[in-house]
Amino acid sequence: MKIVLLLTGGALGTLARYALAGFTFKVYTGTFPLGTLIVNLLGSLIIGFLWGISESSNISPNYRAFAFIGLLGGFTTFSSLALDTMNLLRAHAIRFAAINMLATNLLGLILVFAGFFIARELINLIK
Repeated sequence: MKIVLLLTGGALGTLARYALAGFTFKVYTGTFPLGTLIVNLLGSLIIGFLWGISESSNISPNYRAFAFIGLLGGFTTFSSLALDTMNLLRAHAIRFAAINMLATNLLGLILVFAGFFIARELINLIK
């Protein structure tokens, strides 16, 4: 059952991200990735809202998995990063919260560049 909920949530989250980012791309013609920013910020708001609800209610682990891992994981993984960091801050683990944000963003950016350059080199080798 949990696997079906994860798959369904992931598919719905991915489709929602595609639709919202696509709509934003049609409306906004600038070079800033506004669609991605909107998706990430909205995902953060939604995951915080749902986490707040889930702390004060009895939601089954399967439906938590559907919402947090499937739906919002498919919509954006940034929301999970924001939730993890919020929980670290709430636990007064400021150092770990800072490391979480810095490491994820800096290493993510470094790996994006690394992947880009590796792909470019492989394409040059194939040509």
